Amino acid sequence: MATSRVLILLSGVLLLHSCATPEKKIEPREPKQYTREQLGNNIGVFASGYNSDETKVLICDNRTGIYNAYLLNISDTTTSAITSSSKESFFTVDFLPGTDKVLFSHDEGGNENDHLYLKTGSDTTAKDLTPWAGSKNNFNGWSVDKKFMYVSSNRRDAKFFDLWKLDTANWKAELLYRNDSGYDVSGISSTERYLGLIKSITTDKNEFYLYDRQKKTTTRISNDHEASWFPAAIEKNDSIMYYVTNDGNEFAYLVKYNINSGKAEKYYEDKWDVAGMSLSENEKYHTITINEDGKNKVLLFDHAGNAPIAFPGIADGDVLGVQISMSEKNMLITVGSSTSPADIYTYNFDSKELKQLTSSLNKDVDRNDLAKAEVVRYKSFDGKDIPAIYYKPLNASKENKVGALVFVHGGPGGQSRVGYSNTIQYLVNHGYAVLAVNNRGSSGYGKTFYKMDNKDHGNGDLKDCVWGKKWLTTQDYIDTNAIAIMGGSYGGNMVLNALAKHPDEFKAGVNIFGVANWLRTLRNIPPYWESFRKALYDEMGDPNTADSVHLKDASPLYNYQKINKPLLVLQGANDVRVLKVESDEIVEGVKKNGVPVEYVLFPDEGHGFVKKQNQIEADEKTLKFLDKYVRPKPVKMN
Repeated sequence: MATSRVLILLSGVLLLHSCATPEKKIEPREPKQYTREQLGNNIGVFASGYNSDETKVLICDNRTGIYNAYLLNISDTTTSAITSSSKESFFTVDFLPGTDKVLFSHDEGGNENDHLYLKTGSDTTAKDLTPWAGSKNNFNGWSVDKKFMYVSSNRRDAKFFDLWKLDTANWKAELLYRNDSGYDVSGISSTERYLGLIKSITTDKNEFYLYDRQKKTTTRISNDHEASWFPAAIEKNDSIMYYVTNDGNEFAYLVKYNINSGKAEKYYEDKWDVAGMSLSENEKYHTITINEDGKNKVLLFDHAGNAPIAFPGIADGDVLGVQISMSEKNMLITVGSSTSPADIYTYNFDSKELKQLTSSLNKDVDRNDLAKAEVVRYKSFDGKDIPAIYYKPLNASKENKVGALVFVHGGPGGQSRVGYSNTIQYLVNHGYAVLAVNNRGSSGYGKTFYKMDNKDHGNGDLKDCVWGKKWLTTQDYIDTNAIAIMGGSYGGNMVLNALAKHPDEFKAGVNIFGVANWLRTLRNIPPYWESFRKALYDEMGDPNTADSVHLKDASPLYNYQKINKPLLVLQGANDVRVLKVESDEIVEGVKKNGVPVEYVLFPDEGHGFVKKQNQIEADEKTLKFLDKYVRPKPVKMN
């Protein structure tokens, strides 16, 4: 369940349609079929910055099966290992400024209690910079002189995150901001005078304050409107701040705020959400990211004149990350697509040279044999247009009908996006169309759409998924009797609710650590979500009030008797968001119905499967399950 937003049918003639831009018709063909191990040899990679002379890049990838830290030489793209963990994934953060020492984080078995560590390639052990038992710690950047590191940590109180300042000479910690009111520190000015403070009110509304540490005063930036507000950047002169809000608008836009005068002016807006803005080290450039119909668009500007600069083009690219170097001469770009995992590029502003540094797609896999994602829209039960990301098998035709899956993202409030997924490509490559639904309540499609599922979970949002299935049945290459539903976390809850509340719609369900009992889940949220509890209850309902009636109805554990279709359940034993007992009990209950139930438990995973071998096993067992209970039977020829 996403922390940004909770964990995680009228009869008649239906007008179902696609709003995708028509493409040149592609004749069906049999693609090469890949094993999950072959797709498992794709590499997940991301960049964490340049070293001091900008000849190397700190990267993190899972080539060994879990994530470790590596140094990548830009000149020849060779890599050398910094860490060699075989148990826990280590996620890179940054170089220690002015050195080749690297900062990384990891938890224990998926318990989400991340600590920050420092290591060089020659060190035999890493130094825990946050050695506070039971704490969760997040990197919050460097001081202007690079002599201090900012860390948010719940070491003092498990419910709230304070802001700490660590001296990089001796790593002694100084409390910079004590958080007793459930704020999230989001933004630190270069002088440390100003802090951006966010407080959740509902999942559609928060409060945004600017705290002056010098005067000990707090200025409210937000208003009483139902809107979201998030700081993006503060200029070094401490006079200008930028923030993102959807106040008075369907979509979020960027605002320039004068700290001295209190004057705010709209700085940039688009017909889609502005997802963020960042300033380069010396404010030569700024970037703005747009969430454009499930895909990122990044805009580059000369900051002083706010003049647009051409962003290097990468065909069919979804820009997942941009980092401008300290010298402002180079830029790291992480780019993926629906048919290729993300790769890292370096771009030089002077020469305009764009160089690819990684090749993440297994050389044995031809991306032309993978399915390119298409954005479609269909009408739901009430006439509402529902966006979705669609993957059609290359061999699907009227003469060769295929099975299909409705795929539901996590959240609520998440978003299925145009991007690469080993799981989806594996299933599509093996003959299943996948419709990744962005049901009402999903982010990225405006404020009104986002809040349409508030205190209505398991109803309108679920019907959007059912109507997605109906859209699939209108495609002449889909076997209408071979459509299943699949999802994780909130999406897993939707799977279970679909099987219980619409028992005749889907042939089977694949539930990946889905919520079975909202009453228990909402009463057992992780302690560090305390500042979000009220907003969580406002959207979902308070389990300790009359809202419990609706929450019980939205909890499949109380309706499992109606499930009559095969069910596969996958769960991490160490999940702190959706507890293992959720899956244990739904499996036990559905088995009483005499329904085939398969249960796969990973003892070394939390909320989301990180280890490559576990990902492979989960996908292989999913395909085997679908082939057994869903795949269309071969047509017998006379």
